Amino acid sequence: MAGNTGDSSLAAWLRLTLAPGIGGETQRALLSALGLPENIFSAGAAALARTLPRASAERLLGHESTGEVESALAWAQEPGNRILTLADPDYPQRLLDTADPPTLLYVKGRVELLNAPALAVVGSRNATPQGGANAEAFATALANAGLTIVSGLALGIDAAAHRGALRGSGSTIAVIGTGIDRVYPAKNQDLARRIAEEGAIVSEFPLGTPALKENFPRRNRIISGLARGCLVVEAAERSGSLITARLAGEQGRDVFAIPGSIHSPLSKGCHRLIKQGAKLVDDARDILDELGLAAGATGKNAAPLPETDAVTRALLEGMGFDPCDIDTLAARSGLTAEKLYAMLLQLELDGRVASLPGGRFQRLSGV
Repeated sequence: MAGNTGDSSLAAWLRLTLAPGIGGETQRALLSALGLPENIFSAGAAALARTLPRASAERLLGHESTGEVESALAWAQEPGNRILTLADPDYPQRLLDTADPPTLLYVKGRVELLNAPALAVVGSRNATPQGGANAEAFATALANAGLTIVSGLALGIDAAAHRGALRGSGSTIAVIGTGIDRVYPAKNQDLARRIAEEGAIVSEFPLGTPALKENFPRRNRIISGLARGCLVVEAAERSGSLITARLAGEQGRDVFAIPGSIHSPLSKGCHRLIKQGAKLVDDARDILDELGLAAGATGKNAAPLPETDAVTRALLEGMGFDPCDIDTLAARSGLTAEKLYAMLLQLELDGRVASLPGGRFQRLSGV
């Protein structure tokens, strides 16, 4: 098993993490007191009871998890798969420096990315077209500048960040809240396949773990822990992305936020972070400069406005960057609704304008 510890040693690590009711803090306490997992299981209940309650000690020693252990060992034998333990030299150093490092990491893909310079990019699952475009553009520029993009494989901003990194250098890590043999949400099956081939997928949860609500906040500490900083692209005031940002701050990471429209609910979380001291950014170079990295991305994240006719340019300038309806556009431009719909359809096909629910339209930044 290239790169893994021996089967018997890894089996003991797996058995430790699969025992019910024995969480990460208790696992680390046992490892600190007794050394490697083999020592834990060779000790009697009396010895273990010095570290945890007697009932927990007996439960740990009596729980074999044979089938689960064998399944995990077989999974680790497959090409591109690894199980990293706290004692593995390839275990990410940045996670070791956090307060709650996972005892095991299941990794599919490029293990070396876990110790590469990285930035977490997170945000709303219900992203606006502009938010998705921003996430993708920033991720591409930052990946091309040498940063691995870490996110959570969720819909919206997470998926856009992974896509952007894949469009760039391909260096991206998806930290998931299920067993690594599952993909959630199912819509991201193709994206997950690409990440496994060009980047890496990481989970601390045993094989077969379903999408449980309580597991996703736990995976957020890994997203922030793997990275040097955390960029929040869009977030409502009560958002899981703000949990990741808070964890990043507690772990001593830089926190960055992209501002947005004062009228957008998905800008409220970013604005709150900025008020609390997060660094406002509107260009990938802002992040690279803050992290002390040479800017590998040149120019702005989005392409400059293409050459176009004066009427279309006036329409785009009149739109601004906030969503607006056809009546507002007609008043600003002096054009008829029929003419506007024809122009907007072409602009949407060109990827320069997005149509929103409720008959509204929004210009995409920089285009």
